[in-house]
Amino acid sequence: MPLTIDTSLCYADRIGGAGAVRAAVETWQAKAPAALDAIRAARDDGSLPLFRLAHRDDDLDQARELAQAWRRRYDRVVIYGIGGSALGARALLALRDPADDDPVILVPDNLDPQVMSQVLADRRLADTGFVVVSKSGGTAETLTQALVTLDALAAQGLNPEPRIACVVEPGDSVLRKLGTEIGATMLDHDPLVGGRFSVLSVVGMLPALLAGLDPSKIRAGAAAVQDAALGTDGASSAPAEGAALACALAEAGVRQSVLMPYVDRLHLLAVWYRQIWAESLGKQGHGTTPIDALGPVDQHSQLQLYLEGPADKLFSLIEAPIAGTGPQVPADKAQALGLDYLAGRTVGDLVAAECRATVETLAGNGRPVRRLNLEKVDEEALGALFMHFMLETAISAGLLGIDAYDQPAVEQGKVLARKYLAEMS
Repeated sequence: MPLTIDTSLCYADRIGGAGAVRAAVETWQAKAPAALDAIRAARDDGSLPLFRLAHRDDDLDQARELAQAWRRRYDRVVIYGIGGSALGARALLALRDPADDDPVILVPDNLDPQVMSQVLADRRLADTGFVVVSKSGGTAETLTQALVTLDALAAQGLNPEPRIACVVEPGDSVLRKLGTEIGATMLDHDPLVGGRFSVLSVVGMLPALLAGLDPSKIRAGAAAVQDAALGTDGASSAPAEGAALACALAEAGVRQSVLMPYVDRLHLLAVWYRQIWAESLGKQGHGTTPIDALGPVDQHSQLQLYLEGPADKLFSLIEAPIAGTGPQVPADKAQALGLDYLAGRTVGDLVAAECRATVETLAGNGRPVRRLNLEKVDEEALGALFMHFMLETAISAGLLGIDAYDQPAVEQGKVLARKYLAEMS
């Protein structure tokens, strides 16, 4: 298992303070078998294909062919999408260690006028491929990016056909129509896989392939977590315990969830987590507020609040074996400055020590803290983290009796945005 989780410092009988009462967690966890049965049934009858992806490989042939061609053809690839259509890709791309001849990959997912002007003004536009991702095919921000890109290509006399690929569900949509008209490569987005749960589908795997990452390893890590959770003893698995813990703590007033990796390359995973947790569970008065943090920098910007502010947060710290890695502090210079504790230590030694200190300080102040430990930071580990949080979210929804896969409140803002655009002179 590429991921192990320690929840011992989340319980009141260990840390006091805002720790969870074991009996309360056990009450919620007793409901987990029903939630897991529902997930298994939906997977098996095809209504929840998300939980089939970890064991598939046959769905990526077209994506592999496209990525192989584009990695040779283009110096730069731009991926358009927003929310679930981009956040998983961004988290995956943070893993890459590109070679000199690998394409630059940009994901301008937060629609911004200046950023888009820079993307399209680049003199390398002729050497750029564009991936346009929208499940529905009607996402206003993504369609705007696609349309202005087509205009920029036309202004330079560049044929869009070999430069555009669209990931969109089958059916009659604006993006499907636009892509077909220009002869773009069309890749199908499974209509039963929601955007924020789509990272293991072609939505995340195509960017991974473009970056030179291995989808089979990503899915293998996800499969390891999924098989444990959906197996015969799934109610005692880490995702089921995490869901029960979150519900019990929320019931007791702990209504914020901080995910804090101690590895820079995993910060965007925390940003991805923020959406899946918030948008899936924030319904009918339920939900806890997810917060992304990053160690050790947020020890300096947030830890004061975490320790002496409201005791309303569950902390999940992601740790990796980084002690002994990175540049080493020269012993003689450190000792001459009176910094004996740094003499001969590596950068990784300091980060590992600070992570341990943060865990113990939080627990010592009665703040529940969960430790997610990785053997290494690679595709398999990231796949395991994706699956853990997707399952923890889905099980939490089952415990609370809500639908994890819709977002009815979000549609209100979209309707108003279209209205206000129509009113502009």
